[in-house]
Amino acid sequence: MKKILYTISSIILLLIVLSWLAITPDIPANNIEAKYTNEQSRFIDINGLRVHYRDEGSGIPLVLLHGTAASLHTWEGWTEALKTDYRVIRMDLPAFGLTGPNAAQDYSSTAYTKFLDAFLTALEIDSCYLAGNSLGGRIAWEYCWRYPGKVRKLILVDAAGYRLPGDPEPSLGFRLARMPFLSNVVRFFTPRSLMEKSLMEVYGDDTKITPELIDRYYNMMRREGNRDAFIARARHEFVDNTAKIASIDIPTLLMWGDGDIWIPLTHAEKFREDLPNATLIVYKGVGHIPMEELPEQTVADAKIFLTN
Repeated sequence: MKKILYTISSIILLLIVLSWLAITPDIPANNIEAKYTNEQSRFIDINGLRVHYRDEGSGIPLVLLHGTAASLHTWEGWTEALKTDYRVIRMDLPAFGLTGPNAAQDYSSTAYTKFLDAFLTALEIDSCYLAGNSLGGRIAWEYCWRYPGKVRKLILVDAAGYRLPGDPEPSLGFRLARMPFLSNVVRFFTPRSLMEKSLMEVYGDDTKITPELIDRYYNMMRREGNRDAFIARARHEFVDNTAKIASIDIPTLLMWGDGDIWIPLTHAEKFREDLPNATLIVYKGVGHIPMEELPEQTVADAKIFLTN
């Protein structure tokens, strides 16, 4: 009996030690900012939230919105190619990147579109081109119908919004975050390997995933407050506003990776069906973030769309 108790105690102690070793603490905001800001980085107060953004180039404003767990860095390739002809503006959305969580922990689509309008108002922008990927895509199309007349052209890159029959299960991180007890796994035990696995899911070509890319996503996730914000957003009740998509009659370019396992190509086809003025471009062998995985081709297509 004593031997059994000793064995059980040893196993428990081992699990405690392993758990302690696996804890991944938050990274202070100042440390993250020192690493991931540059001379183009700016901060602005939007409703009490210190928002990180970059505003480069001149011309018609082109606003770029990133997706879940990403940051404004996902648009690097596009920005370099477009800032000679456009005023390219990108920000870290609330809950992500260097911006971090908002005080209300409200990450509904309504809150995000209100944030975007306040941000553009602060920058004195009343008309723009708008592009968004994944979550950013949903914010983009919802902004168009909530604030008609403010967007001249729209680009949706593997955009979120629909829930269709046959859709895949949410990613492991989302599933864990929605479970009251297991959400602590996401909050405190988030190894770098989990971020690497997520990137392998969203890239079609894994050879493009560099250690530096993994580190950036991983460090941004661990920015203080971002994991709590991720859990809050994952638990937010889904509201279906897709009936409004038919009211968006501005020119729209749909860009989609046919290897997207998070938001499949069937969603692109549904967007094309519902939008009155949409064109679809499909990228073979590309995953969920074509603008990051295939920047040269996607930005070339975007340029054609924006100039015609």
